[in-house]
Amino acid sequence: MIALFFWLVVGHALADYPLQGDFLAKAKNRTAPIPGFPWWQALGAHAVIHGGFVAFIAGYIWLGLAEIVLHFITDDLKCRGKIGLNTDQAIHIACKAAWAFIAVWAL
Repeated sequence: MIALFFWLVVGHALADYPLQGDFLAKAKNRTAPIPGFPWWQALGAHAVIHGGFVAFIAGYIWLGLAEIVLHFITDDLKCRGKIGLNTDQAIHIACKAAWAFIAVWAL
């Protein structure tokens, strides 16, 4: 379980930083979107990248789908100023711990 959690966190770090890039980081924010580009498409694309990592690493597509939903909601809350960056990251890492636990012990 520790190894799976480790790789899920590595996937998170890749998807949330270098693979997100400046464009998605700005375009996903509904309070200050890039003109002409729907914020929800950018946020959806970002969340799908995360979900793809989770599904690939954990080996369960439905865990990837759960990641997409929870990542989308969490990042939208952050973009709207409802939660801060540290809370955002804590939720993301807690999700990775939950996915590792579910993949190893519940399935």
